[in-house]
Amino acid sequence: MKRIVFVTLCLLANLCSIAQSASSKEILYIGTFADRGSKGIYVLNFDRTNGKISELQTVSDGAGPSFLAIHPNKKFLYAIYGKGVGATSQNGSVIAYQINPADGKLTKLGSEQPSEGNDPCHVSVDPKGRFIYVSNYGTGSLSVYPIQKDGSVGKVADVIQHQGKSVNPARQQGPHMHSIIPSPDGKWIYATDLGLDKIMIYAVNPTTGKLSPASKPFAASVPGAGPRHLAIHPNGNFAYSAEELSSKVAVYKVDKATGGLTPVEQVTMLPENFTEKSYAADIHLSPDGKFLYASNRGHNSLAIYKVDPQAGKLTVVGHEATHGGHPRNFCVDAKGELVFVTNRDNDNVVVFKRDKATGKLTYTGWETKVPMAVCVQQLFLK
Repeated sequence: MKRIVFVTLCLLANLCSIAQSASSKEILYIGTFADRGSKGIYVLNFDRTNGKISELQTVSDGAGPSFLAIHPNKKFLYAIYGKGVGATSQNGSVIAYQINPADGKLTKLGSEQPSEGNDPCHVSVDPKGRFIYVSNYGTGSLSVYPIQKDGSVGKVADVIQHQGKSVNPARQQGPHMHSIIPSPDGKWIYATDLGLDKIMIYAVNPTTGKLSPASKPFAASVPGAGPRHLAIHPNGNFAYSAEELSSKVAVYKVDKATGGLTPVEQVTMLPENFTEKSYAADIHLSPDGKFLYASNRGHNSLAIYKVDPQAGKLTVVGHEATHGGHPRNFCVDAKGELVFVTNRDNDNVVVFKRDKATGKLTYTGWETKVPMAVCVQQLFLK
């Protein structure tokens, strides 16, 4: 009798687990450039049991919602507008959206706020949900906005304009802010400026959002490297910078007390026998921190590295073709099972299976068409 009861309970538990899995939804939000018929933000439903990707909604509130960020509470999404291919002098804006918890669809919240600079290219959210950070590539400036109680974007709290230039006359004739990544505790932000060859480090006022230079106010890249995006290891001890112009990953040791970055090593993103032009784009770690991935535009691949958890150093695992041109942005699945890549030049979003033990990727054949896809964010709904 006890065995029958035990088996029955196990079956019920399995059925509940299956039902819960079936009832959960997985949403992909795709940001795009304002070209080739793009309709704005694409809200997609993804079924990982069969790879089916279906369009739920498109949102058009301006030109080129090229980068997206989701609030830590998963209730809001933020988008920066005002970017097309080769744009250098477009005024931009940042817009908030409420996420429908039932289906993931977006509803605009409040009024859009100006980006306080030209050609915004990146938006991020404070890990405690207090502030929004916007990078303006064209003017080399960064802006901070408070997040209101309803999730909308408040009026700008701080604007910092960078000055100077580096050694590349074509790409570094002035400051070019490319991304802002907050520290896991929200005390610091790392503002990557491609034009200056520096990762600027600012302390965040937890009440106002005002920024002040850290005691070690920047980490300098090798001249001409062009730092673009940054990823911080889950343990908070290391940071990895994708350098656009040199196609290398720069590894840094993080001082949690001061926010400072100390160089550890640089590792190429390209195979030894590759001699054509290629530019680094995005960079992300696996959820367990054991592997690092970085995208190459030109070689059109993801570079795969194994991470030494003690020293932070990298060992090259290999490269996986992205099945499309110009992989500007990608997303490592929160479950660690998949990787989603946006290929701008082929108008597609491609899904790869990830081996958690080796870090290697396998093309699934699952993909969907999205005009000028340049950013992907993932969200699970219950």
